[in-house]
Amino acid sequence: MRSKKLAGNKINASTQKYLDIAEIKDDCVVLKDGTMRAVVLVSSINFALKSEDEQNAIISAYVSFLNFLEYPLQIVIQSRKLDIDGYINRLRKIEKEQVNELLRLQIVEYTNYVKELVEIGDIMTKRFYVVVPYNPLSDKQKSWFKRFMGLFSAASEVKLSQQNFVKRRHDLFQRVEHVLTGLGSMGVKSIVLDTASLIELYYNTYNLDVYSKEKLTDLNKLQVEE
Repeated sequence: MRSKKLAGNKINASTQKYLDIAEIKDDCVVLKDGTMRAVVLVSSINFALKSEDEQNAIISAYVSFLNFLEYPLQIVIQSRKLDIDGYINRLRKIEKEQVNELLRLQIVEYTNYVKELVEIGDIMTKRFYVVVPYNPLSDKQKSWFKRFMGLFSAASEVKLSQQNFVKRRHDLFQRVEHVLTGLGSMGVKSIVLDTASLIELYYNTYNLDVYSKEKLTDLNKLQVEE
């Protein structure tokens, strides 16, 4: 009877309640403790193929980059199975439009070869991210108790006024510009993730098992609970 009663109750709690993220807007992430994050997608370089002079230059630039930092950075590496669905769909479209039977059969064989290669070889793709934080009050200025209680603050309690948000976002992206400059000095290409890319990134991260089967809904149709 208890199980039936519980099963009949409407579930009002959202998964969002258990995440540290309060909201994502204007290309940055606002956490429930009031701090903010920007995420930078970073390319890789093949250090081993560089000449000795190039390697020394990269190391020197990296040391300089670390020395100018006055705040922590988080480096995240994600490994995912290579997604070739879009490529396969394009090949199948070309196959259907192909009037030459011999070429059509070759496209079919090539498509099957690529699919088997990825499945058997278990080919992975890696993406590199640098997370840039901004805390309007440094941890040194906050007591341990306040930092601990901040973890349990409801999202509604940390919603910022537009004026405060704009100011904090400006300070955050000043840091981001410095980080981009430092990465560029090492020959590393980087780009700041926009709002849509951030939502997709976190959806992929927190829904790893279903992401390959159930793609993210069109962002224009998403409804976020208040």
